[in-house]
Amino acid sequence: MTTHKVGYFVGSLSSTSINRILSKALIRVAPDDLEFSEIPIGNLPLYSPDFDDDYPPEARALKASIAAVDAILFVTPEYNRSIPGALKNAIDWASRPWGQNSFDHIPAAVIGASVGQIGTAMGQQSLRGVLSFCNARQMTSPEAYIQYSPDVFHNDGEVTNDSTQEFLRAFMAEFRTYIGMVLTVLPRQQEPSNDAQGGPSGSDDGR
Repeated sequence: MTTHKVGYFVGSLSSTSINRILSKALIRVAPDDLEFSEIPIGNLPLYSPDFDDDYPPEARALKASIAAVDAILFVTPEYNRSIPGALKNAIDWASRPWGQNSFDHIPAAVIGASVGQIGTAMGQQSLRGVLSFCNARQMTSPEAYIQYSPDVFHNDGEVTNDSTQEFLRAFMAEFRTYIGMVLTVLPRQQEPSNDAQGGPSGSDDGR
């Protein structure tokens, strides 16, 4: 059985993040042949093109973490109808320097939780637009806008509602199938070295 490595981003930096709880729930119900590792984003400085010729260690570690996995899962809240700043900053770092976009062709899925009924729908659409420009291969269905309740989601990731648990299980099973399909056509390749020029774009050159 082939094991696929999945790196996941939690878009919130909050110590009480409900999306971190959601990430635990997703890992609990995921297929056994998916291996998960969180890609941290809280230690990154703010991105600037001034760093493109000499990335700081935190950003190098970010790009190395993405290069080491087969797929990416984004578990994120919605801030002001859009992407949390820390997550957008991480995406900016990972998509640069020009020609060294870490998200190029990578299988990716997006999910998020909020206490409101629309469950991060607008934030996810904003994120999908960014990932589309970065040329990530996004799973478009099923969409997953999760309304969080502490009665349903326990801090350790246990889900007490059967229909919610089965939906999350089906989402992760679909993601597993999708990863296999994408990697069959587009096998993962090593990221070029920092002195490489050209290659896949996936990021504009705005300064």
